[in-house]
Amino acid sequence: MRAPSDNGSVTGGCLVCGGPLPAGRPRTTCSDGCRQALWRRRHHLQLPPPEPAPPGRSRKEGTVYECPACDARQVGEQRCECGSFMRRLGPGGYSPCCGEVITIDELLQG
Repeated sequence: MRAPSDNGSVTGGCLVCGGPLPAGRPRTTCSDGCRQALWRRRHHLQLPPPEPAPPGRSRKEGTVYECPACDARQVGEQRCECGSFMRRLGPGGYSPCCGEVITIDELLQG
């Protein structure tokens, strides 16, 4: 009886999916996708989970929207009183001095 070979392409299948290995040079994976998956597994590449929204508050609540039809601005409302959908300008709120709706970028500019 012969001892098993150390050559992965002769004795076994793909290390990721177990499928047959292609002929030619010695390989441990059957495709580029399995090769990449094996590399990720060896290097433990994990994307960090997305940060959850603060409890009790949605991202929409602190966002300024502007109506393209009538140029009205609102905080946290995506639909204008005229019935059209508003476009997002960015984070912001009400100005402390005059009460108008303003974005943070506009406040910092000037």
